[in-house]
Amino acid sequence: MQPAQSGAQEPTAGRIRPLARGVMQVLLKLAYPALILSAWKWDTPRYIGLMLLAILWLQRFAGTGSFASSLRRLTTVDWWVAGLLSCASAAIVLTNSEMLLRIYPSLVNLGLLIAFGATLVRGPTMIEKFARIRTPDLSAPAVLYTRRVTQIWCAFFAVNGAFSAYTAFYWTRDAWSLYNGAIAYLLVGVLLVGEIAWRYLVMLPRAARSEAA
Repeated sequence: MQPAQSGAQEPTAGRIRPLARGVMQVLLKLAYPALILSAWKWDTPRYIGLMLLAILWLQRFAGTGSFASSLRRLTTVDWWVAGLLSCASAAIVLTNSEMLLRIYPSLVNLGLLIAFGATLVRGPTMIEKFARIRTPDLSAPAVLYTRRVTQIWCAFFAVNGAFSAYTAFYWTRDAWSLYNGAIAYLLVGVLLVGEIAWRYLVMLPRAARSEAA
């Protein structure tokens, strides 16, 4: 009877593990904006810098297997971006500088700009990679569309990063936290929803009409 029970438990465990990994990844993605929103509750930038460093590396391997295998999947650009943000976090820890903490969100945007922009140069583009997860065989017009969407995200990260730097120098603590921990992510959501609506309401019907013709 015991082997039968063990065999019955294996499929259940197999279903639970992916769910647990997914939940962990979502929580880690939410941890960063939540930390920025509550940054001044500790009133010690050093503690925030330490937590930023921990979140940065947890996001890169949690829920994706062993740490070593996760590191092997990082590209050269990923390493540069991770190194940039790690150095920024370490600098916050060492100096306890409020200004370095304030600048950190703009560096995150810079890192995303580098990561997305590099794929425009070398290809495939970042959005094309995401699209091929669900649709491996993309048509030429679809590949062109993903390139344009990647360019839009690059423009967003550039503008948002510049404005984030402005808030670091000229806004109050609470206003800085509100923008970089909430409003910026609402803007990301608006851009995501807008792109999805454009794709389904305009691009897909246009492609269907072209194929019918």
